[in-house]
Amino acid sequence: MALSESGTIGSRLRAIRRERSLTQEELAEAAGVSREIVAKLEQGRRQSARTTTLMKLSDALDVDLSELIGKRERIGADRDGGRVLALRDVLISPSLLPGIDSQDDREPTAVAELQRAVYVATDAYWKGDFGGLLARLPGLIGEARHAHTAIGQAAVRPLALAYDLGASLMVHLGRDDLAALASERAIVTARGGDDELLWATLHATYSWILLHQARVTEAEALAVRMAGRIEPSFSAAEPQRIAAWGNLLVTALAPAAAARRDVAEYISMAGAAAERLGHPVGVCQTSFGPATVAMQATHAYTVRREPARAIEAARRIRPGDLRGISRGRHLLDVAQAHADARHRRAAVECLQEARDLSPVWFRHQGVARSLVRDIREEETRPSPAIRSLAKSLAV
Repeated sequence: MALSESGTIGSRLRAIRRERSLTQEELAEAAGVSREIVAKLEQGRRQSARTTTLMKLSDALDVDLSELIGKRERIGADRDGGRVLALRDVLISPSLLPGIDSQDDREPTAVAELQRAVYVATDAYWKGDFGGLLARLPGLIGEARHAHTAIGQAAVRPLALAYDLGASLMVHLGRDDLAALASERAIVTARGGDDELLWATLHATYSWILLHQARVTEAEALAVRMAGRIEPSFSAAEPQRIAAWGNLLVTALAPAAAARRDVAEYISMAGAAAERLGHPVGVCQTSFGPATVAMQATHAYTVRREPARAIEAARRIRPGDLRGISRGRHLLDVAQAHADARHRRAAVECLQEARDLSPVWFRHQGVARSLVRDIREEETRPSPAIRSLAKSLAV
């Protein structure tokens, strides 16, 4: 599932800027960045920039961030298995229109079987098996939707979680439009059930999608609002409610950091929730605990360009605390922090470990591509490690 290579960020930036009839100076002023960074990107002297910088540029140009960075997946068969087109078709189906029957008279799949299938699909997601997941999801969503139509509320949970998996996968493939649609379907489905924590937790994915669309204020506000809806009483609340609340708080961290707002209060409140639990607690196919807070704090400090604090937060995470691509994403943050602190060797080691966790997932990570390009440009003679990473990313 290679990312689109139709031009560089610089060439896309230049083309869109010219379409908007803007000079480099006008774009820089509108985005609140330096003209130098715009010029370097367009001239190819820089191959990428900070996500926060790219967000500002995409917002000033009125385009999706995925369009600017060229992350959109080609529609059709991909190199790892599965088809984006098939998932699109199950998400955008005429059978969902009001007044149109599905014409499906099959016996619905048992709810227990659907729940097992969702568990297997979720495991594939966290392992970074995007090809296998993409091949599996259209059929799973179709079956869960048929069961929901046939038996109602009992099938709400597997259908909502299957939609949410589709949304998360589409974010990684740069299809934020389909991601938003799938996430909305997940939330609407959950709203028809009786599990308030499921409904609230699914808003974290929608907030994440808004962040990828550079809508940082809306992303933060949504996560905070939903956290307020389920705020627990620590003396009496069940662990799952505390975990769901904590997850929404740390979801607000990334957009707050991207907007250069203070994140200390979120870290403090989420930290108190994690301390109250004392260990990871599963909720709606995710988990929350002390490592979750440390991971998200690392990310926030990295975004805020505070590498010493990011590295310090990362030290609170022990081996085995994070799994699969969750650990991989954390390693990319640590790599960025080390790069900012001029610890080049440590940054490369983190990148190598992240790649080894899931080469498929790694290929889709813009942060990894940017870091490898920057380090390669700094090295007089690229090391074998950097050449290997560049090859993995098709840089």
